[in-house]
Amino acid sequence: MSSKTIIIATLGPSSRSAETLKSMIESGMDMARLNFSWGTYEEHHNFIENIRSVATSLLKSVPIIIDLSGPRVKEDDGHHIDANSIKTITEKDLSDIDFGIKENVEYFAMSYVKSASDILELKNIIKEKGGNQKVIAKIETKEAVSSLEEIIKNSDMVMVARGDLGNEFPLEEIPFVEKKIIKTANDLNVPVIVATQMLLSMIKNKEPTRAEVTDEVFAILEGAQGVMLSEETATGENPVEAVSFMERIANNTEKNI
Repeated sequence: MSSKTIIIATLGPSSRSAETLKSMIESGMDMARLNFSWGTYEEHHNFIENIRSVATSLLKSVPIIIDLSGPRVKEDDGHHIDANSIKTITEKDLSDIDFGIKENVEYFAMSYVKSASDILELKNIIKEKGGNQKVIAKIETKEAVSSLEEIIKNSDMVMVARGDLGNEFPLEEIPFVEKKIIKTANDLNVPVIVATQMLLSMIKNKEPTRAEVTDEVFAILEGAQGVMLSEETATGENPVEAVSFMERIANNTEKNI
């Protein structure tokens, strides 16, 4: 039986084939994320075609999230926010929004949100361009944590983006920031996703660590409606196993609640 927890998997080179996507959906993937910090429109179009074709063949619906880059500076070992950028929505984002509307994806995730006005601006842009996509606010800046309630009130979903939160707060504070975001989202009845390094060791290994299992369990116990895989399914060696284990953990957690 499928878990109630939403399992989100990021697509990439490891999950490109229709066969792999089929196995990921059968293993419990509920939503697919496309990270627009990487890849070409042609590659993303092929992912969208594949995921829809496979989902249809399985008589399932798999909503697609386009994760907008925002004012991001890429480096060999990762990325960080461009401190010189004034706008949260970049020219690249505007082009990516056009693409997403044309492809009729279901969600846009907004990076480096600082205030509710950022969310409202994105919603207005989508509407003006003729789209009806919902907006996921990625909470990954100190400003966003300070304006949490207003941001969440104006969002359709919220993501605890722990990667960039780890660049903004001391690492030992991240669990408490996560707890605060989940509680605020729950209080406002807005679905919340926990992301980043959920089952990171499964990039190489067939099983997660005990700590990773505990991390996912406590995210769900705290009130997260969704959990997300990033590198594990995009570039890792075990994308199907990662989804399957995440679903297995979610199912067992729900039985024990």
